[in-house]
Amino acid sequence: MTAAERLFKNMEETMVDKQHCGDPQTTAPTPRQTGVGAEDGPCGPSPAPRGVGMIIAGGGTGGHLFPGIAIAEEFLRRDPTNRILFIGTERGLEKKILDGLGLPLRTIRVEGLKGRGPVRILASLLKIPGSLIASFRILRSFQPAVVVGVGGYASGPAVLAARLLGLKTAIAEQNAYPGLTNRILGRFADRVFVTFAASARWFPAGRTRVTGNPIRTAFLTEGRQRETDDPSFTLLIFGGSQGSHAINLIVMEALDSLGGLKDRIRFVHQTGEKDREAVEEGYRKRGFAAEVTPFILDMAAAYRAADLLLCRAGATSIAEITAGGKAAILIPFPFAVNDHQTRNAELLVRAGAAEMLPERELDGRKLAAAIERLYRHPEEIKQIETASASMGNIRAAAAIVDGCLELIEERRPAECRGGAK
Repeated sequence: MTAAERLFKNMEETMVDKQHCGDPQTTAPTPRQTGVGAEDGPCGPSPAPRGVGMIIAGGGTGGHLFPGIAIAEEFLRRDPTNRILFIGTERGLEKKILDGLGLPLRTIRVEGLKGRGPVRILASLLKIPGSLIASFRILRSFQPAVVVGVGGYASGPAVLAARLLGLKTAIAEQNAYPGLTNRILGRFADRVFVTFAASARWFPAGRTRVTGNPIRTAFLTEGRQRETDDPSFTLLIFGGSQGSHAINLIVMEALDSLGGLKDRIRFVHQTGEKDREAVEEGYRKRGFAAEVTPFILDMAAAYRAADLLLCRAGATSIAEITAGGKAAILIPFPFAVNDHQTRNAELLVRAGAAEMLPERELDGRKLAAAIERLYRHPEEIKQIETASASMGNIRAAAAIVDGCLELIEERRPAECRGGAK
């Protein structure tokens, strides 16, 4: 038993953990050795690991969760006997999404610290020991070969616990400006995968790779082909996985200046739960054809059906837009940590791969003018699409999984790699 294990065991004996622990779906099976020479060594002469486990920790928002799903898809594609487990929180988007995909999830109780008052910061700090204990129990039960943090509250305790137990660890940073959690974890993670070369300077050079942001398989299948029988110009509007109240309001204002195009533009609008009824009523009163929904589960299909996107500039949205070679009007969330969405958008704007409208300078008339100009000048949309596609990185998930498999290979004993016993 390692020193870290003894520490956690002592903590377990003095604290009551009310979280779920161990279940048949995620508990690792007893290793079974097969093949010639299996009896002579702990894992036989196989030249490559098979049936290994990966934990993906983090989530909360689609910007963290969906890259994790892309990594999981690629890891399972490499070998169907591989095992995946997500660690997240009860309040995050992961519980809603992962069940539908058949991907197992374990939850821990942890909250963020940034932007909270003293009382809530104290409450969050008090949850850290319990989240570490819960992470340790999950790791010991599942027995992963590597733990990958993808950002979000749950990534910190899980990656830290993995490090204390001597497991291989990696983190994936989606944004041009890394968040605090990843900047801390990057100091000791075995591998750091970044989306933008600009963010590599925040991490150790020898352990950092620029891979791009991993994209779910659905976005890589005919992502650039428009997929709808409706001849109308389709504008897809969304504000992230939770919707955007500000974008919802500004679009309603813009409709008042788009009356001349009401029979020519079809709106597909993801609003989030709170604004759905108000936005539906707004379109109905103004006589616009619109499909309004609180959440779009098959976002890849929605992208393919769209002629133009209107959205925030989160890293995952940027990656999906460029992978599909889509044209977009970006409205960065002005209160994002370190204003990273504006930095994300600026990278595309400089390449001619998107247009950006800062929210603080925006009103309904300005947005309507941008939409109408692009509608009336399809050649501009084509130019943006070409530039967008040139920035797309469809191999990001494969590059990250390659790096994780290298870590797993490093961890295997010499006899497992065919070396001398």
